[in-house]
Amino acid sequence: MSSCELRESLDVVLNFLNNDEKHTVLVVDDEENNLQLLKRTLRGQYNILTAHNGSEALDIVKQYGDKISLIVSDQKMPVMEGTEFFKHVRETNPQIIKILLTGHVDTDIIVSSINDCDLFQYILKPFEPEELKIAVESGITKYSMSYNNKIFYKELRELFYKTIRAISNALDTKDSYTNGHSLRVTLYSMILAKQLGLDEDYMEDIEIAGLLHDIGKIAMPKSILCKNGKLTDEEFAIMKSHPVRGEKIVINIKKLQMISEWVKSHHERWDGKGYPDALKGENIPLAGRIIALADTYDAMTSTRPYRTALSHETAISEIKRCAGTQFDPRLADIFVSLSDEIDDARKNPEEAYKKYSFLAKNINFKISKETTTQQS
Repeated sequence: MSSCELRESLDVVLNFLNNDEKHTVLVVDDEENNLQLLKRTLRGQYNILTAHNGSEALDIVKQYGDKISLIVSDQKMPVMEGTEFFKHVRETNPQIIKILLTGHVDTDIIVSSINDCDLFQYILKPFEPEELKIAVESGITKYSMSYNNKIFYKELRELFYKTIRAISNALDTKDSYTNGHSLRVTLYSMILAKQLGLDEDYMEDIEIAGLLHDIGKIAMPKSILCKNGKLTDEEFAIMKSHPVRGEKIVINIKKLQMISEWVKSHHERWDGKGYPDALKGENIPLAGRIIALADTYDAMTSTRPYRTALSHETAISEIKRCAGTQFDPRLADIFVSLSDEIDDARKNPEEAYKKYSFLAKNINFKISKETTTQQS
C-alpha cells in the first residue's frame, strides 16, 4: 500500500469513528478499479472502509466490527474467497449484513452462502450502481432493525428468504423471455393452494418451492434456454435434467430438504408420462402437482423465443382439455374455477404477490418491477 493510500485509509477510519450519523460499509475487492467503483457508488451516503482481500478485511472487522453495519465483498479473491471471509464474520460479528458479488452463478457458492454465511443478498456482476445502492439501503435498514430491536430470529428468517428471492431473480434474469417467471409461478401456486385450505407452514413451503422450482436451470447453457426454435433431442435431454439438478441443489440446503421432492416433481404428469421419474396420479407430491399447473399456465401466457404468448382464455381451455391426463383433474377444475382471480394476478403480479404471499406478511420484501414484468 502506498503512502497516499495509507493516508486515505487513515482518513476514512478517523472520519467514521467521529461520525455517528452515517452507517459504515466495508467494501472488499482485489481489483482496484472495482473497489473504486464500489467506493464511488456508496461514499455519499455512508462511511466507507476498503480492503483488497478477505484476510485484510478480517483485520478491519476485528478492529472496527462494532462500527461496521454492512459488508459488500467480491467472491473470487486471492488469499481468502468471499464466502470464507463471510463465515468468519458470521462467527465474530453476526449482526453485520453481508452482500456477495460474483461474476458468475455457482450453485456451490449459493448453497454455502445460505447454510454458512447468513447472506443478505447475492448480486451478479457486472452490477448496476443503482441496484447496489438499493441492496445496501435495504441491508442498512435491516441492520438498524436488528440492532435496535434485537429480533434476531425474525432477522435470520428474513436473511434466509431474501437469499431465496435473490437466487430466484438471478435465475430468471438468465433468460429475458422468462424474466419474472418464478415469481408468477409462485403467485399462481399460492392462489390455488390457498383455495385448498392448506395450513400456513405448508403454504410457506410451497411459496419457497415455487420460487426455486427451476433452480436446476441455473447452470444450463443460454444457447439452450434461449434457443429460437425447436430443441434437438440432445438439447431436450439436457433441458429435462433440470428437475433432478434442482433437487440435488435444494436437498443440500438444510432448511429446504423437505421441498426437494417438490422441485424434482414439477414436470411429472397425472397420467405417468412426465419426467424425471414417470410418477403417476397421487404418487406425485401435492405441491409438485400444484406447481405443475402454475408453471404450465405461465409458460402458455408468456412470450417465448419460438412463439408469442397465448391468451388467458386459451390457456384456461388447454388446462380444461388436459385435466386427467397432464394435470390432477381435481386441481385443474379448481384452477379453472379461479380463472378470474388468476387473470387479475397475471395482469399485476407485483401487487398480487403482496396479497397472497405468506412470507411477505412477516418479511418486508422489496419486489422489483423488473422481476415481475408481465410477458405478453
